[in-house]
Amino acid sequence: MASVWSYEGKRVLVTGGGGAGMGAAAVRDLVELGAEVHVFDLKEPPVDVASFRTVDLRDPTAMAEAVSALGGPIHGLFNCAGLPGPPFSGVDTMLVNFVAARHMTGLVAPLMPPGSAVVTISSAGAFGWENTMEQVAELIATPGYAEAKAWCEEHPKQVGEGYLFSKQAIIVWTLHAALDLAPKGIRVNSTAPGPTATPMMPSFENAMGKDFMDKFPKPLWGRNSTPEEQGHVVVFLNSDAANYVTGANLYADGGFSAGMLTSRLDFSVLMGETPAG
Repeated sequence: MASVWSYEGKRVLVTGGGGAGMGAAAVRDLVELGAEVHVFDLKEPPVDVASFRTVDLRDPTAMAEAVSALGGPIHGLFNCAGLPGPPFSGVDTMLVNFVAARHMTGLVAPLMPPGSAVVTISSAGAFGWENTMEQVAELIATPGYAEAKAWCEEHPKQVGEGYLFSKQAIIVWTLHAALDLAPKGIRVNSTAPGPTATPMMPSFENAMGKDFMDKFPKPLWGRNSTPEEQGHVVVFLNSDAANYVTGANLYADGGFSAGMLTSRLDFSVLMGETPAG
């Protein structure tokens, strides 16, 4: 009997599996676990994979052509690509982070047999997404890539810099997609990483200030997570070990969300104040 942790005999697609981020970490795990790994990205993956295609996730035609060339079956889809917001535009950030993930899932789902799974990386920065469900409802309801892009272009105020809104949209869409694809036996989940030492971290430090990011609450280890720690989480969610998990947003944030839910985090240090007590 094969281990529930094994990916032997499974074909998987990782979007955003190049460079040194979470997607690249997931690719390394998947290869080690025996998967037939295919990668769509603008950067080559860190290890040898079954195939690599250069795909710009802002181009839905290129996405469709790449999926058609890959063919099925696909047992696991890992939506790991992402932009940090500035210096990228809000619309481009929305397209890569959310619209492309949703579109890719729609392209791949017909190629997925029962027992397959999809995971998309959101962010712990989207904490409180439950309060935005009405705000993102119009975007979620758009029928396709072009319509979603047009919505983002027509709502600059809601989109803002793109990062926060895109990550909130991922979580809300995950809930809907989990229900839509459940009758087909396809699971859909998301993860919400805390600050992680990926190539995007300098962009966050430029936007928020390095001191702010250094002092950002990290209850468990007092440090940023590694790409490998986040890669393990997405690989788990698409494995048979998580066979009864769907519609979940798994916080991998070292206790940040726990502190927020219990109001036990002291944010005074972020404001330059002396901590209470």
